[in-house]
Amino acid sequence: MPTVKEKNMMNSPLKTAKGLGSAHHGVEHWLSQKITALANLPLILWFICSTVSLYAKGASYEAFTAWVAQPLNTTLLVAMFISVFYHAKLGAQVVTEDYVSCGAMKKAKLIAQKLFFALITVASIVCVLKIAFTAGM
Repeated sequence: MPTVKEKNMMNSPLKTAKGLGSAHHGVEHWLSQKITALANLPLILWFICSTVSLYAKGASYEAFTAWVAQPLNTTLLVAMFISVFYHAKLGAQVVTEDYVSCGAMKKAKLIAQKLFFALITVASIVCVLKIAFTAGM
């Protein structure tokens, strides 16, 4: 009668992988990365073109804050920050999951990354909204 070790040696890698369960959110994660990448393209192009245009006109600080205070620009800036930082969080998560082997360190890094990206997203949105609501005062 073959031992358990001998049985496992005769199994293909697929057979060994079956029964270990799935990642459960691998497709969702992949799709989220693709969607945020597509959302980032027009948002970042708009931001670059707008800021270069303002700079080329020699816009002052007041002109820039007035530009940020326009409702469309405020909305697009908030959307850009959410999309860019969420996309960055997803990318950092993949790198951590793939290259950090220690379970405790991996978990700690993932928690720290979530907190960091949440913090910079909220801080960026608060700054944009503060400029938008106080411009021209």
